[in-house]
Amino acid sequence: MASANPSLTLTRLRIHAPSPLIIVAFILTGLITLPLLYVIFSALTADGAVWQRLWSTRIPELLFNTFSLAVSVAVIDLILGVSMAWIITRYRVVSSTLWDWLIILPLAIPSYVLAYTYTYLLQRNGPLEQAWQIVAGSDAQIFSPFSFAGATLVMSLNTFPFVYLLARSAFKNFNISFEEAARATGASRLSTFFRVSLPMIRPSLIAGLFLAILYVASDFGAVSMLRFQTFTYAIYQQMTGRFDNTAAACLSMVLVFFAFVFLLGERWFRQRSRFYQTTGRYRKPIPQACSPIQNLCFTGYLGMVIVAAFGLPVYLLIQWTLDALAAGDLSPGLIGYVGNSLFLAGITATLAIVIGIPLAYLACRKHTWGSLLCIQGAYAGYVLPGPVAALAVLVLITQLAPALYGTVIVLLIAYLVHFLPVALQGMESTLQQLSPNLEEAAKSLGARAFQTFSQVTLPLVRGGFMSAWILVFIQCLKELPATLLLRPVGFDTLAIRIWLEASEELYQLAAPPALLIVAMTTPVVLLLMKKGSQPVSRNG
Repeated sequence: MASANPSLTLTRLRIHAPSPLIIVAFILTGLITLPLLYVIFSALTADGAVWQRLWSTRIPELLFNTFSLAVSVAVIDLILGVSMAWIITRYRVVSSTLWDWLIILPLAIPSYVLAYTYTYLLQRNGPLEQAWQIVAGSDAQIFSPFSFAGATLVMSLNTFPFVYLLARSAFKNFNISFEEAARATGASRLSTFFRVSLPMIRPSLIAGLFLAILYVASDFGAVSMLRFQTFTYAIYQQMTGRFDNTAAACLSMVLVFFAFVFLLGERWFRQRSRFYQTTGRYRKPIPQACSPIQNLCFTGYLGMVIVAAFGLPVYLLIQWTLDALAAGDLSPGLIGYVGNSLFLAGITATLAIVIGIPLAYLACRKHTWGSLLCIQGAYAGYVLPGPVAALAVLVLITQLAPALYGTVIVLLIAYLVHFLPVALQGMESTLQQLSPNLEEAAKSLGARAFQTFSQVTLPLVRGGFMSAWILVFIQCLKELPATLLLRPVGFDTLAIRIWLEASEELYQLAAPPALLIVAMTTPVVLLLMKKGSQPVSRNG
């Protein structure tokens, strides 16, 4: 029998051979997912006695605490976020544009900074208890900050802007004709809100709530300050208090499993909750005029929430910083802490963009099973809270490259594993808005792939990539658990100094670095808010 045509065989081989982009993406994805796989392997190969001890002592309590905290925070976030978004988008409140900007400012405060200010405010005979005693009597007491109520309050004040931002966007794009049709059939305003408006924006609400819940489940800073036992705090205690990495890996696997199920549930709910608004009779909602009483009530409500979530904590930080300056208690190493924080954040953000470029490009331009596998693997950092990522990197480095232990390189690896998904999300969404026709036109004129990307694609997506860089930079500035566990000896950052000083209730010493983080983060949050409020232009 005659053999097959050699040229045809070679052609087929070339067609099916992986491109250099896919090879690079697979290598990067493998390195990124290696810490997660190692945690799972360590937990699955742990001795059965370890699992039995954890299930009989720690895991039930941690599951209850983490789940109940996440649910309670989600309920409060839903109430605050939806009500504030409704007020801003449907009523002409005095200075509504200013309120719109102020509501997102709590995102600039790290959870551990908010927690340490409220440990002072809620302490026995503290400012809030004294104020409450004026109203309720001299024997009245309020809840302790080191309790479920204290953790719920702090986390709710820190996360409600997630729900607000998505609800606000949904209400702004809402087709008011649906509400008018409901009102025409005799439905009351309240009935229309609960039976028409809320169901129509359910996808946005689900996305905001899932984001807040995932944030609460993976948070370490606030729960460690408030000594509230959740998975992240317990993992940290196992590593630092008992030096039991095996038990920490087991707890990490439980947390990662539920986070993974949680993400799958969020995707399922989002697909089941798609609502398409007709565009033929689309009418944009127009804010209504407020009566003086409504204006007073709305302004008082918005002001109370913003003061509690941002104004009061920042006021305390400023006051304590001024007291520290007057007393000469300002740490002489503060400039060094700032330099260390900026160095780590800058290097990590830059590496995240460089590593993310082939992954994001592959996800947007090469719709194959290989690209899907790469991008899903790269997003593994979403299910790795800070302590879990630190544990995985720590164990891997001690096993594979012990010479690197105790160096900044280990810390940078943990940062990349944890924060690369933040960069990928921004880069992928930016590339999706760019028509591939422009790249195809450049290639048809003879431009090579790298030349097309550097001269055509990159200039058009530069703004989105810069936003992604800024997001990673800010997240790194605020990062605490991985830095606590992996930093070299004497290599302190602003976040580390806040945690160390606040843990000893040295409020004045913790205030200057905390105020610096808030001051550096606030302009970026406002800038991103401004960019997000502008209409997106699509090329091609």
